[in-house]
Amino acid sequence: MWTNTIKSSLKGCLITNEYLNNSKFSVIHEWFTESARKYSMDLKLKTNAEIPILLGDDSVLGDLKEMDFILFWDKDIRLGKYLEGKGYSLFNSADAIALSDDKSLTHMALERVGIPMPKTLIAPMTYENIGYTNLEFLKQAEAVIGYPCVVKECFGSFGQQVYLAGNREELIEITKTIGGKPMLFQKFIENSRGRDLRLQVVGDKVIASMYRYSDQGDFRANITAGGKMKPYTPTKEQEELALLCCKTLGLDFAGVDLLFGNNGETLVCEVNSNAHFKNIYECTGVNAADAILEHIIKGSEAVFGK
Repeated sequence: MWTNTIKSSLKGCLITNEYLNNSKFSVIHEWFTESARKYSMDLKLKTNAEIPILLGDDSVLGDLKEMDFILFWDKDIRLGKYLEGKGYSLFNSADAIALSDDKSLTHMALERVGIPMPKTLIAPMTYENIGYTNLEFLKQAEAVIGYPCVVKECFGSFGQQVYLAGNREELIEITKTIGGKPMLFQKFIENSRGRDLRLQVVGDKVIASMYRYSDQGDFRANITAGGKMKPYTPTKEQEELALLCCKTLGLDFAGVDLLFGNNGETLVCEVNSNAHFKNIYECTGVNAADAILEHIIKGSEAVFGK
């Protein structure tokens, strides 16, 4: 799909997280670096810890002052806001990442434009050092969500902070285990048990899609949770739904997870701003790094003429 015939004199910085430095994440950083070489783009790599937020002294920005754009592959929202305040263009923007990172904010934003999703109840806010001193709000979850009930921590990735409660005892136990962290409750979509879709969006296109499924009895289909994958051709409606999610959240690129609802309906499960795209590459052969950098180049041409 991407022939790398586009060449660019843009200078950019790929910002990653200092403390997520295992091979699962470093391979993505390497792919971006290699993709930048294909496009003759000067792409520097820095971590969030290498860019201090020192208010009142821009000298700490160093060679960042020479950059045309920042590929912000992190969730350090404070740093993102700081850099945007200095005039840098971030892909994705700090606001878009924040909306996507907090699942409760994601669902509230999508609900406002009528995007279909499982019935969702957001837990009342408490303080992490206090937790929930009573669990009366779980009665409402039972009444409006029922069982099985999906419980999600509002911040989490790879399906690792997602739980399924089959009854009141399990719901109480899961809630106590999560403690004072933000969480939400969702209706379990039986028709999508152990299966879902991942659509990779870049700009105004769905560049790749895969069907994920579990053959181990897990209600989740995440590859990290033991799921398997195969290429998938989405319907026009599924593509439009994924694109609308990204437009609503202000995302330049994302991985959109869809569920199989009843009567052929498609529901939005989650939207991931910094979607890990190694699996979808292995499944489809589509390199999202190429597509993302090409999107940045084309978008920057109008601004910088480069």
